[in-house]
Amino acid sequence: MTLIVFVFLLMIAVPIALVLALSAVWYIYDSGNLLLFASYPQQLFGAIENYGLLAIPLFMLTGELMNEGGLTRRLIDLARLLVGGFRGGLVYINLVANMMMAAIVGSAASQIAIMSRAMVPAMEDEGYDRPYAAAVTAAGGLMSPIIPPSMLFVLFGVIAQVPIADMFISGILPGLLMGLLFFVAITLVGLVQQYPKGEWPTRVQARGYLLMGLPAMAIPLIIIGGILTGVATPTESAALASLAALLIGRYVYRDLSFSGLPKLLERTAINSSLVIMLIAAAGVFGWVIIYEQLPQMAAIWIASMTESPFVFLLLVIGVLLVVGMVVDGIAALILVVPILLPIAQDQFGISPFQFGVVVCLTLVLGLLTPPVGAGLFISSSMTGVPPMKIFRALIPFLIMSLLALVLLAWQPWLTLALL
Repeated sequence: MTLIVFVFLLMIAVPIALVLALSAVWYIYDSGNLLLFASYPQQLFGAIENYGLLAIPLFMLTGELMNEGGLTRRLIDLARLLVGGFRGGLVYINLVANMMMAAIVGSAASQIAIMSRAMVPAMEDEGYDRPYAAAVTAAGGLMSPIIPPSMLFVLFGVIAQVPIADMFISGILPGLLMGLLFFVAITLVGLVQQYPKGEWPTRVQARGYLLMGLPAMAIPLIIIGGILTGVATPTESAALASLAALLIGRYVYRDLSFSGLPKLLERTAINSSLVIMLIAAAGVFGWVIIYEQLPQMAAIWIASMTESPFVFLLLVIGVLLVVGMVVDGIAALILVVPILLPIAQDQFGISPFQFGVVVCLTLVLGLLTPPVGAGLFISSSMTGVPPMKIFRALIPFLIMSLLALVLLAWQPWLTLALL
């Protein structure tokens, strides 16, 4: 009956956080064990009593400060210096800039929104098809949950009780692999569409791009460098990056005004509170799942199907692709990890870091696939292109993402080599 209530609430478009919380309430009522209501508030608040979750609003704040402070634009110019002269240079610039932003923002949805405003008009001005420009920009957002820092990695680390810094490190090679495969996709499409010829910046322009871009590059260096060297935790790195973005935007580029900070902070507070509320509600629903011993039942069922870790991960990818199409990635992560991670570790000996990277990338594909496809609708609202046109142009990148998933499931060293 609880499953029926869960599906019904989803079908009538109740916000996912309320779906999870109300389904848990219904389960307690339907079970007849009303004493469980006494544990409900404890489970609700216990799900967010974790220091690592502070990184989420801080990374969101860093992204907002970078966008308002002009750091995003300077990173795009720096990408122009690196790849702008290739045929179809602006497509490569888009991808490289997305990789840089992925090392800062940590949220695919936020990155798609930021980069769509910056890149799609510029690509259209140079003669690129608007749906393709929107698709390339949206595809770049797929690297945000893999290249550290990643909001999904923070959540996975909290749920799986593994070091968040190690989760970030395990995403470095997969992020580079994704970038390489996307470069291949761009090259193949370019052979068919005959991209416009790119132009390398002049020596004066190159010097200007480099000098203006270096301060902006300090942000990913602070985040990743602090984590890799052990000087700062992910949360502390996020706080330092926020401070650096504020100082650079205000005193180096002078694009950020203190008068705009209240609205910026308000947006950050609202967006991060939505995520935290979702985590709290999903924590209660996860408690119900564990109480019903669903992980044990799922373990028995999956173990009867295969003994191969690779086949198990392929099954997980297949299931989560469907789940990610209809359920928000954060909610899905909190729901599936308590069920599947014990099976992956105990039955198949899979590292939690490999499992986490595969699960996070699989779920984020749901951002760009119908019927829900929040990333498609974000990109559509930013560019005015119908979602299905963007989706059709996205197909080469989705194929490359699936190829990356298969490689990550097949070769554990891609996630474990740097640990």
